[in-house]
Amino acid sequence: MTFRSHAPADVIRFAADARLKAIEWGGDVHVPAGDFVCAKEVKDRTVDAGLAVASYGSYLRLGSSPRSEQEAAVETAVALGAPRIRVWAGTRGSEDAGAHHWAAVVRDAREFADTAASADVLVGLEFHGGTLTDRAESTAALLSEIERDSRLGTYWQPPQGMPDSEALRGLDLLAGNVLAVHAFSWWPTDERRPLADRSDLWRAVLERMRGQDSLNDVLFEFVLGDSATQLARDAGTLRRLIEEASREAHPEPPDIAAAR
Repeated sequence: MTFRSHAPADVIRFAADARLKAIEWGGDVHVPAGDFVCAKEVKDRTVDAGLAVASYGSYLRLGSSPRSEQEAAVETAVALGAPRIRVWAGTRGSEDAGAHHWAAVVRDAREFADTAASADVLVGLEFHGGTLTDRAESTAALLSEIERDSRLGTYWQPPQGMPDSEALRGLDLLAGNVLAVHAFSWWPTDERRPLADRSDLWRAVLERMRGQDSLNDVLFEFVLGDSATQLARDAGTLRRLIEEASREAHPEPPDIAAAR
C-alpha cells in the first residue's frame, strides 16, 4: 500500500534497505486476487531477500463480496505464503449501519473465517472509517458477535485527528484481539509527518502491545512523501522505540561489584 506506484522488486529493496522484516502485499496492485503465478513469484522474491510475507491485504468487503472472490482471495493468500488476510467489515460506518447490514457482515465473517482457517490463514479486519470497525467500541462489539477469536481479529491504527489518550483507550479496549498495527503519523488531520513526530504515541502503543500474544506485526503505512528514504528514517525511529520498550520490560540488573 505504501508504495503502490512501485514494482514488487522495488518494494522488496526498500524494505530490505530499511532493515524491515516483513511485507504485507496488497491485492489492489501488486498481487491481484486469482493471479497465483504472480503470488508465487512475489513470495519467492520476498523470501529470497530474507524477508517474510506478513499478510495479504485484500479489499474484500464482508457482507457484499461474492463467494467466488472470497475463495480466490484465500487461495491467493496461500500461494503468497501469507499467514493472514486483511478484509473490510462491510460498506457502512457503524452508526449508519442497520441491523440487516450488521447481521450480513457477522454471518459472512463467520463463514469467511472458517474457510480461511481450513487453509491455515488468519483473518484480520481493517480498522477504518466507513466500516463497522470505524471505532474501537464497534470493533469490540463486532468481534464479540462473530465469535471466532482464534481465527479472526482486528488491525488497529490511530484514528484520524483523535488525541493520543483517546486513541490509546481504544487500543486498550481491543487488547488481545489486535493482530497487526498500521504505523504512521498523521496530525492534526491527514497531514503526513515523520513517525518521530508522534513518538510519544508510538512508544505508548508498543508498551501496551508488549507481551500481547495476538500481535504479529507493526506495518508502516502512509510514509511522508511516499519516500523510501523516509521509510528508512521511520524504521530507525521504530527500532529505537522497540528497544526502549524492551529495556523498560527487562531492565539490566544492578552492577553488584560496583555497588560494593
